Amino acid sequence: MQYDDFNALLGARHSCRGFKPDPVPAEYITQILTAAQKVPSWCNAQPWQVDITVGAETDRLRKALYDHAMIAPQTPDVGWPSAYTGAHQSRRKRCGLQLYDAVGVARGDRQASARQMLENFHLFGAPCFALLTAPAELGPYAYLDCGGFITGFALAATSLGIASIPQAAVAAYAPFLRDWFSLPDDRVILCGISFGYGDDTHPANQFRTARAPLAEWVRLHGEEDQS
Repeated sequence: MQYDDFNALLGARHSCRGFKPDPVPAEYITQILTAAQKVPSWCNAQPWQVDITVGAETDRLRKALYDHAMIAPQTPDVGWPSAYTGAHQSRRKRCGLQLYDAVGVARGDRQASARQMLENFHLFGAPCFALLTAPAELGPYAYLDCGGFITGFALAATSLGIASIPQAAVAAYAPFLRDWFSLPDDRVILCGISFGYGDDTHPANQFRTARAPLAEWVRLHGEEDQS
């Protein structure tokens, strides 16, 4: 693939927060997974394991997960960030404000913002859900490899007209998900990916996040003239 095509694909991908109920063809799911597993991993270990629900099973999961999230404490396998500061906090806040503005949540309305956050556990209405786990024995570098898998998954889905959203939020309830999917204790629950056909009319899909200019995060060492 040429650079312009690849860059356009990256630009077309976005975190979808409103899906149509239409099913995703099984062959599309196979194509997405086949492409995503081609991403690099340390020693080609390919540490990811993916459990997928479709159709009625996704509906059963979303109801149970939402009900659980309403009453249970958060117990993720991987600890949340200790803090967001500086540019990271600024970018995070900007994204949140864009979302709240899009769905009509007034600034300072904590009840409304909490309701929007809980839509994570409704899986934003997506007909399909993928749970991503890694072996505990491989440690944080396996998590990095799985991050590459998430990118490959999202881009492959986009290329087929399928929207997606990686969700760390669902990993807050790791024990619930471990029981639901009958996963052994030696696998770390990293995140979920809700996916399906995006609802372009949904208010939550009416904004796009920006990316920081290179000067904010790139340090060039050596000769500036690379010609």
